[in-house]
Amino acid sequence: MAERTLRGARLGGQSFEDERGIEFAARQQVGYQCKQGHDFEVTMSVEADIPAKWECPRCGAEALSTAGIVAEEKVEKPARTHWDMLLERRSEKELEDILKERLELLRGGEIGPAHLHRANKKKRVS
Repeated sequence: MAERTLRGARLGGQSFEDERGIEFAARQQVGYQCKQGHDFEVTMSVEADIPAKWECPRCGAEALSTAGIVAEEKVEKPARTHWDMLLERRSEKELEDILKERLELLRGGEIGPAHLHRANKKKRVS
């Protein structure tokens, strides 16, 4: 063992520094109450933005601030569907034309799975 090791000290167990000359951050107690009626307080920095909701440590339910802090409503964009994105690029008339063109090619055997074309060729030859 090296001579510079302190005897009896656990690895990561204790700090040998004292608290003299250290200024702690200003703190505040923020109260919350859940729907089950559990009241609890959370210690936060004075500079922190206080959340309107916090998870209850007893039951895990959503607890609201007892100080009357209201959550900001977030404006959410409506979900864009594939159809919405398609209509951003093409009109419905263009889409109908493309559909007719592709159906003609498929029915004519020019595009599509090979097994469908083989079956159609056998029927035509007979």
